[in-house]
Amino acid sequence: MCGIVGYTGLGRVEGADQATTGAAALPSDRPLDVALEGLRRLEYRGYDSAGVALVSPDQERVRSAKRSGKLSNLVEAIAASPLPAATAAIGHTRWATHGGPTDVNAHPHLADDGRLAVIHNGIVENFAVLRESLAADGASFLSETDTEVAAQLLAAEYRASGDLAAAMAATARRLEGTFTLLAVHADRPDTVVGARHDSPLVVGLGEGENFLGSDVAAFVAHTKEALELGQDQVVTITPTSVTVTDFDGSPAEGKRFTVDWDAAAAEKGGFASFMDKEIHDQPQAIADTLLGRSDVQGRLVLDDLRIDESVLRAVDKIIVIACGTAAYAGHVAKYAIEHWCRIPVEVELAHEFRYRDPIVDGKTLVVAVSQSGETMDTLMAVRHAREQGATVLSIVNTNGSTIPRESDAVLYTHAGPEIAVASTKAFLSQITAAYLLGLYLAQLRGNKFPDEIAVLLDELREMPRKVQTVLERSEYVRATARSMAGADKVLFLGRHVGYPVAMEGALKLKELAYIHAEGFAAGELKHGPIALIDEGQPVFVVVPSPQGRAQLHSKVVSNIQEIRARGARTLVIAEDGDDEVRRYADEIFWIPQAPSLLQPLLAVVPLQVFAMALAGAKGLDVDQPRNLAKSVTVE
Repeated sequence: MCGIVGYTGLGRVEGADQATTGAAALPSDRPLDVALEGLRRLEYRGYDSAGVALVSPDQERVRSAKRSGKLSNLVEAIAASPLPAATAAIGHTRWATHGGPTDVNAHPHLADDGRLAVIHNGIVENFAVLRESLAADGASFLSETDTEVAAQLLAAEYRASGDLAAAMAATARRLEGTFTLLAVHADRPDTVVGARHDSPLVVGLGEGENFLGSDVAAFVAHTKEALELGQDQVVTITPTSVTVTDFDGSPAEGKRFTVDWDAAAAEKGGFASFMDKEIHDQPQAIADTLLGRSDVQGRLVLDDLRIDESVLRAVDKIIVIACGTAAYAGHVAKYAIEHWCRIPVEVELAHEFRYRDPIVDGKTLVVAVSQSGETMDTLMAVRHAREQGATVLSIVNTNGSTIPRESDAVLYTHAGPEIAVASTKAFLSQITAAYLLGLYLAQLRGNKFPDEIAVLLDELREMPRKVQTVLERSEYVRATARSMAGADKVLFLGRHVGYPVAMEGALKLKELAYIHAEGFAAGELKHGPIALIDEGQPVFVVVPSPQGRAQLHSKVVSNIQEIRARGARTLVIAEDGDDEVRRYADEIFWIPQAPSLLQPLLAVVPLQVFAMALAGAKGLDVDQPRNLAKSVTVE
């Protein structure tokens, strides 16, 4: 949820190489500039306040600024009361947990008479006990946050040891819950220290400067070289060094990697919103997820998988764990994998999975789906599954994130950065990756002949072009959405793979337009939901391909007739050439023909566009919906 950025650099001297200006860091505007730019790139994670803290050799105390509301409020405050040049900086965008979104509760929090500043992502679950103990020792608190407790505790540990990294490790050992902490101290003006436990933190490696961030978006404009931090590690960065230890102080190492996208990929690219851009990125996102997944003979090759083939052949049950949109991608995967591989597939909400005593063993494959790779509910479910002996494969978009590091194998989706809170291209990429997994298992276990798999792969490779066709037809969807800005509830119906598409369409409308929306299995209509239908009620219906299961198609057409007879306004998503639905649809959004199991990649796109356009017509922020965060990093 929260965004975190840290920076330290040697400073710039005109005419000199930054990395060779000598050992002493020189104060400059760059630390503040990097921190603010990093926070801007992390806005997509969701936040309600923002702040920065700066240290410099010529300042006896930390200089800071923080404001509730948008990052622009902080920028305006700094413009009105400029901060001095600095050698290191930390910055934070907060999503309130303990204490409301106020200036006082915003990060950073200061301690040690203003000489220490701390920012924090996560929740300190034992903060009340620690706060009481610190108060008894004379500490005073200004905010309602759990973070200020961590700041006061770190200050006490630093006074005892005089070593900021050791103090951070000692503090981390006393905290319970979920946290990433960054700290700067006036005594160490060229140093930023961080710690992570069940919360993301990545190091950016520069020349004469180094970076920290919640994810690589915080620093990708400055360096593509990065370092993954492991669980329960402390990192200390100076302009010319990066040191990693465990919480017990033992030396540790991170894993280097290169970011495979640039800062321009995180910009709007001429679109009105990040979401609009990301919807239009979807053909490329699908193509990139498919890229390099087959050999010269056309056989699927998933190089990221580190699971022995004998283990995959022995799998007798698959459980997909995910939350929100990722869970609906999992429902699509269920239909495809069961059909192609004849393996039973369950789809579980990750936050329910580990609390219900699930039945898993060494023959269970757990597939964890998460865009960020940091979804806390899913991470906890991954750990529980591995404790029970299951093999875990993750489908994620973010390199260097926690879930793939704690899984047995990973399929990266290669969708590039997704900035808008409401997921679009990540959803299509997750489905595509799940299709690849299903076909790989079918190939490995002999459920499909090679020529059958080759045909399905060819059809998958056609999907980017077909999604582009849907996008080129989207103006009618936008116009329809704008005409419905006054709607107060919308229903969605689907059968087979159309059912998860209906649920995803409803979720998008709830997220973006704040309209009550529900997705139903069309066969459930007569079991209750049909009571919701009255005159003029908008109902989206996802119609399956008439080229596939004719009976399934006719059932859905009958559903359209049922709701229209009761006054519903029917908005139908149907394949080109499906003339049977014309007489029963008030509006038709046409999509290209595709095999039934692949249709979700096309059918969901008009629903994404509709939700975005309707929210825009209501004057709402489609990139940062209220109360939502991009990555849910607390349970």
